[in-house]
Amino acid sequence: MGDLRVLPRSRSPLPAGFELGFVHAGAERRLPLAEAVAVPFEQVAPVRSFPSYRGQRNYPGCYYAACLDAHVEFESWLERDEAMVLDFEPTVAAFAAQPFWLSWPDEDRVRSHAPDFFARHRDGGATVVDCRPAERIKPRDAAAFTATERACALAGWEYRLVTGHDPVWLANVRWLAGYRHRRYRSRPLAEAAFEMFAAPRPLMEGAVLLGDPIAVLPTLYHLLWVGELQVGLRTRLEATSLVARKDIC
Repeated sequence: MGDLRVLPRSRSPLPAGFELGFVHAGAERRLPLAEAVAVPFEQVAPVRSFPSYRGQRNYPGCYYAACLDAHVEFESWLERDEAMVLDFEPTVAAFAAQPFWLSWPDEDRVRSHAPDFFARHRDGGATVVDCRPAERIKPRDAAAFTATERACALAGWEYRLVTGHDPVWLANVRWLAGYRHRRYRSRPLAEAAFEMFAAPRPLMEGAVLLGDPIAVLPTLYHLLWVGELQVGLRTRLEATSLVARKDIC
């Protein structure tokens, strides 16, 4: 993970009540929210394990995040999809799974919740993400998500509860994710592609004009993944989909 670099603290004091527990260099630390906002949670280790055992109902695993050049753990298909979405978002610089325990007083006891992801944006902002299908959100879960949203608002972080993704859009992103690694980027082909798609044209038409589509398409898909070429993803990605260079979209 490297050294834990603490960011400058906010000058605005935050109300007491919320605490964050996290792990770094094998040691657990706990800080009040007002101090924890300075911690780069995109660099920390998960606060709990991702067990795998025979007969379990969820599906844990690891997702290779191109923006990190490292693997991020997940424990459900929805979390895997959201990890891919975070990796695809051009504003996200880095993200981590199960970054901290959020604790808060609830009547005569203390409750805690570990969000699924913490994402750091390139402008320095942050987003905390929880993933849960809508039909599986129970009252206790809803209360935890509400508390997490409030804590994020106090910290100046965005919060989103992901219950699913548009299936067509997700299928397109999943296809492009197969070409997310930088090994698919051919510099000569990329430069030629920027010229070829200076005006919108069908994907396959441009690929054929650039050379053998079998050799060209992996680079085009990679450029679509990193956003240097753009295409509408709300409809199925096909040979006739119009592709254009980012700066003319």
